This record gives sequence, C-alpha cells and structure tokens, in this order.
Amino acid sequence: MRIYLSVDMEGITGLVDADDVQPGGRDYERGRSMMAQDVNAAVRGALAAGATDILVNDAHGPMRNLYPEALHPAARLIRGRPKQMVMLEGLTADHDAVVCVGYHSRAGALGVLSHSFMGHEIEDIWLDGRPVGEIGLAQATAAALGVPVAVLTGDDAACAEATAWDDRIATVPVKYARDRFAAELRPEAEARQAIEDTVAAALSPAPKRPSAAPSDATLTVRWQSSSVAATLTGLPGVTATDSRTVRAEGRLPALYRQFGVWMRVAASLTQQPPYC
Repeated sequence: MRIYLSVDMEGITGLVDADDVQPGGRDYERGRSMMAQDVNAAVRGALAAGATDILVNDAHGPMRNLYPEALHPAARLIRGRPKQMVMLEGLTADHDAVVCVGYHSRAGALGVLSHSFMGHEIEDIWLDGRPVGEIGLAQATAAALGVPVAVLTGDDAACAEATAWDDRIATVPVKYARDRFAAELRPEAEARQAIEDTVAAALSPAPKRPSAAPSDATLTVRWQSSSVAATLTGLPGVTATDSRTVRAEGRLPALYRQFGVWMRVAASLTQQPPYC
C-alpha cells in the first residue's frame, strides 16, 4: 500500500500564530519540531495499517520546514521549491490514499491561520463556482487522479471544511479555533495518538478509490492586486472577470498545476507577508 502525505504547518498541534510557522518567527523552530511529531504520528498510523511505501511532501511556505533527520525513517521526503504540483508534488495515480497533515481553512473562514495559499494576496478562490481553499483543491485534484483523501488533521474549522467536500474523509481536530490567531489546544500526546489511531483505522483496509474521470473545470481566483490579475491575462486561456479576478478552464490535475504558475507570477509581483 502506497501512502502520500501532504504536510502543511498552520494546522499542526499547538501552533496558532505567524511566529509559529514563518521562518524567522520567534517560535518557528519549535513549530518545526511540532510539525515533525504530527507527521511521524501519521507515518506510524500508516505503517500500522500495512503501508509499504510512504512519501511525505513538505508543503508549507518555503517547503524546507521538516528536518530530514527528524522524519520517521520509514518515510521519504520531498523538500524545497519550486514544485510544479505545489502541495501535491509527487502524488500519482499509483498511490492508494492521501493523508493531509496540518491543514487549515480557506481565506475568509474563522479558523486558525486561515488563508488560501498566499495569505492575503489571494482573497478568494472558486472551483466551478464553489468557494474553495487548499483543502477542496487538494481533494478535487487527488480525486481526478483516482486517489482518495483518507485523513485530514488541523483545527476544527479545517476538519469541517474537509468533510463538507467529502464526508468520507476521517478528520482529527488537534485544536479548536477561538479566533484566527487563538485556539483551545488538545494536549500534545492526546492529539498525536488521535492522529496515529485515525490514520491506522482509515487505511485499514485501504479506502475505496474514486473513479478517475477527469472533466472540464473552471478555476476562478480573486487577487488583492489588480497588477497580478492584469499580468495573468497574458497567459493563454486566462481571462479577467473584473480588474482583480481571473479564471481559466481545464482539467484537473493540469488546472492545479497551472494555478501553481499563477502563484509564482503573483509572488514575483508582490512581497507581502502572508498574515497581515
């Protein structure tokens, strides 16, 4: 059984503030340790379920947050950027399931460190007219490959967002949002045991695969900057719906990969911190 872990940081046990998850933040080094411990709990759960191959993608920010030496030796790590498939780099149709560790809710939600990919630079995203964030795009892209998202960990808002997209996703709330930068935390040992147990149960047996039937989809993104939108309309297939909103049609996962290009263009035009 081949398992793929996509690992973000905002939804990791105990973390609530930008200083916990951004390089240079006063508690970032502690955040990296907490991230590794949540990942290793998920790896232990996958091994208990019979996983024979575990691939971990460091999917947060600089994508160099996990120290390789801190990772469970049974897992392989994709580290660094840029990545064509961003948060899903390395995911293929050969994987049996996806586990999303440390995820957060989309921009505008009242969840811990909520945003969509680029902090306040992205105001909103829609997939086929439905508001979506990192969770929904990951689930839809994995489904297009015929791979189910089996488990998601994060705060309670992220967990609710995941089950709204697919109620078969098993979720582990490791904290409960009180505001965007405040949460009631589950005790560390309890949270990590819940991650391990939930992953083991969700993968035993391997979850049923969705039928991979790629179909045309429309991705729409509203940016804070009109400059980003104007620049993106220079790309083939990208059209503007207003001065700050662009859209494109395509098939997942190719459309997800194209969105990664949009973000790299936006990053070249803006230098704003993600949690202003």
